[in-house]
Amino acid sequence: MKTKNVFMAFAMVGLLGLTSCKDAQKDAETTMDDAKKEVAVNTDEAKKEMQSTPNIVGVAVGNDNFSTLVAAVNAAELVETLSGDGPFTVFAPTNDAFAKLPEGTVANLLKPENKATLTAVLTYHVVSGKFEAAAVVDAIKSNDGAFEVATVQGGKLVASLDGDSVILTDEKGNKSKVVIADVAASNGVIHAIDTVVMPK
Repeated sequence: MKTKNVFMAFAMVGLLGLTSCKDAQKDAETTMDDAKKEVAVNTDEAKKEMQSTPNIVGVAVGNDNFSTLVAAVNAAELVETLSGDGPFTVFAPTNDAFAKLPEGTVANLLKPENKATLTAVLTYHVVSGKFEAAAVVDAIKSNDGAFEVATVQGGKLVASLDGDSVILTDEKGNKSKVVIADVAASNGVIHAIDTVVMPK
């Protein structure tokens, strides 16, 4: 009789152990499923965020202050380039910046026969890589107050500080101030400037 009871006790313990193992396995599977779902949700959110942030051209198109720049980018057939993966840093002249140019300059640049000149001017405002304002300021301070930047056009811009403002000096000695920094785009960053900078 005792042997039977001992056997029954072992059987119950075994059954309980089996049940608890199955429960533990179920819990582990549920936890894994939850983790997978969370990763999927986070990935979807990241994708949506990237899709909801337009590229550089999209940002410019969506801002009335850049309508002259958008017209110039179209005329130079640079839409596809600036919509690429990048990343790019664009020092984007506002409409007011283009308005400072001598009368007729913009209209002249937009003519098909001046496409090469327009392309050179626009790509002089573009730098390969993503450089947010803090990185630009750090680079200026680390280089004795003047940091030389290579543009996509091949020329150079010199970044410096005037108080808290970042100033760009072009190859002709003209100066431009960053008036809006760190406008996010999916393929880089835009800094709005108040004067068009010109290559040699």
